[in-house]
Amino acid sequence: MEASTRESLEEIQNFKGKYPRQIWSLFFSEMWERFCFYGMRGMLVFFMITQLNFAEKEANLQYGATQAFVYAFTFIGGLFADKILGFRKSLFWGGLLMIVGSLFLAADPHQYFFFGLSFIIIGTGFFKPNISTMVGELYRDGDNRRDGGFSLFYAGINLGAFLGGYVCVAIGKGYMLTSIISEAHRWNVAFGLAAVGMLASLINFHFTKRHLGPIGLKPGHPDAIVKTKPLPKWVEYAVYMLTLIFIPVIQIMVSKTQYTDYFMYTIGPLTLLYLFYEMSKVTKEERNKLIAALVFILFSIIFWGIYEQSGGSLSIFAAKHLNDSLLGAVTLDPNGVNNSGGALFIIALAPLFGLFWIWLGKRKLEPNTIIKFGLGFVFLGLGYYVLFATRLFAHEGMTSLDIFTLALLVITVGELCLSPIGLSIMTKLSPARLQGIMMGMWFLASAYGQYVAGLIGASMAEAKEGSSLADNLVTYTGSYKQLGLYSLIAGIVLIALSPLVRKLMGNVK
Repeated sequence: MEASTRESLEEIQNFKGKYPRQIWSLFFSEMWERFCFYGMRGMLVFFMITQLNFAEKEANLQYGATQAFVYAFTFIGGLFADKILGFRKSLFWGGLLMIVGSLFLAADPHQYFFFGLSFIIIGTGFFKPNISTMVGELYRDGDNRRDGGFSLFYAGINLGAFLGGYVCVAIGKGYMLTSIISEAHRWNVAFGLAAVGMLASLINFHFTKRHLGPIGLKPGHPDAIVKTKPLPKWVEYAVYMLTLIFIPVIQIMVSKTQYTDYFMYTIGPLTLLYLFYEMSKVTKEERNKLIAALVFILFSIIFWGIYEQSGGSLSIFAAKHLNDSLLGAVTLDPNGVNNSGGALFIIALAPLFGLFWIWLGKRKLEPNTIIKFGLGFVFLGLGYYVLFATRLFAHEGMTSLDIFTLALLVITVGELCLSPIGLSIMTKLSPARLQGIMMGMWFLASAYGQYVAGLIGASMAEAKEGSSLADNLVTYTGSYKQLGLYSLIAGIVLIALSPLVRKLMGNVK
């Protein structure tokens, strides 16, 4: 028997204490992968406007398109992991593609911008949904410590997001290491750091595999959790070859935002049809749970469409309308704060949230998952009202970084109520053989949210064209107030639907 399968699944899941020991290793692999991804993501809009001379509307649409493709390909990555590669090989392949893409961007981000992004998009699709699924496999069905584990894992995601989100864009803009890195090479180094982070992630996961038992093994492996017939080796190689052949197609689709419209109009209905096909083969109880999962997925599109202004319109807002003084004592890059402030708050709050859910669970006071989702919308809406309030502290179109940071804190509380719980509930509601697909659908919902976010950001840029700096701020903050209202309404509707969805969830708490 292979060394990686010496520990049985029962032994792994029969852990003592609050967290399984394997979660710490997966925590660090995800942390470094997120360093790579959020480092790249945080630079996109600013780099496109200042280095590639994109108009603000075009940059917002391009950001939405790029992020939509990133998350849409998580569904495809989850599908290939479920059916062919297994979670482990899918993760490694995705990581290698992300390293290659980051190296192209580091070599010449102006010339290879869309080519490098194409590797990162597909690589993230293979990596992202599968490590989350492996976290879910560390827990037995019905283990009330699972939400706490995903909250801790989410802290790992955001530790990487905090480091990559601030450091990469700050180096590119010249806020960090200016005495070491020449102005001509700042962006090369910024994108190159993303490759270093991804390499660290893969090295860490290589040493993690031996402690995962059967978790993540490819379909057909004699020790795999779900028993299926082994596939011919050429099928696995075909996946790798098709991925590389598809890179130029992705490059074209990402660089021309009209293709995003065609893609998004197609991929959603097709994936729903495929899911309905899979649902026809499961029991009634499993089907009800999958319907409940779809409710969470559909509402998450609304959440991410509002939340993900952070990479688009808020990036422009931070660059043009925020001062760089925090609490009157520290000078910080406003774009770096926008990219990493929420992640820093999650690092501080996620473990506390995880322990808080466990504490409430022991006392039978923990709110059900859909109530948590509803609270996520409520806090998101309140955070956008705080963003609206930045206009009250403005002078000649410039406003307070302190109030902006407070808004990020409130929005982060909403994110903690929804996103880590969303990862957890997908694993709870999905049959074992569909977990990769459902995790992919969760991220596909994020793709639609990113797509909507780009459209919203573009509409803000279009509405303010030719206006003064002060008028621009009024336009942006007025739009944020409207988004806050939509979020509050969605939260109230979701909480009202709680009894119906709880019934569909059956024994899942």
